[in-house]
Amino acid sequence: MSKRKGVSAEEKRTRMLQIFYEKKEFFQLKDLEKIAPKEKGIIVNSVKEVLQSLVDDGLVDTDKIGTSVYFWSFPSKAVNNRKRKMEETVRKYEDISKRLKTSITDLEQARVGREENKERDRLLDEMMDLQLERDELVKKCQDYEKNDPKVIQKIKLQLEDVKQAANRWTDNVFSVKSWCKNKFGYEESALDKQFGIPSDFDYL
Repeated sequence: MSKRKGVSAEEKRTRMLQIFYEKKEFFQLKDLEKIAPKEKGIIVNSVKEVLQSLVDDGLVDTDKIGTSVYFWSFPSKAVNNRKRKMEETVRKYEDISKRLKTSITDLEQARVGREENKERDRLLDEMMDLQLERDELVKKCQDYEKNDPKVIQKIKLQLEDVKQAANRWTDNVFSVKSWCKNKFGYEESALDKQFGIPSDFDYL
């Protein structure tokens, strides 16, 4: 016995719209749940889902009147929808055609003066050589800058500041060690071990 083939979601949507177009009436959900299975073979459990998808796509209109919710869609709405989509497609086509035409014009203008010829190739080669020469000169300038007396003097001054700062902190460490030694009676070697001070701490 062959297995019955299910109805696709799109086919259900088409059949549901046929109910509206054929009857040209207003329906409540409960009405469609009775009509759709009987006349169009749409199972009752999927009627609400199919109907909502048509409403979401603007193919079926809905409104609440009092406590009841009604649904409707007439053939003229489908015609208007197709007309609107066609107009939108035409606008997109015209816009793309316009942009394509502009791009072609820009491309043709950009090619002016860039035609393949020996003089152009020679100039491009010369430009590349000059760029390489410029890069080499920049590199040399950077090397010379490193040996600039002003730069060297600046580095020396910075080193002197660093040296003085290091000496100040060294003096501070010895002052603290001396204070701890006098205050608590610790041996200097014990203080060095406790605070991780190396034996060559003050060695240059």
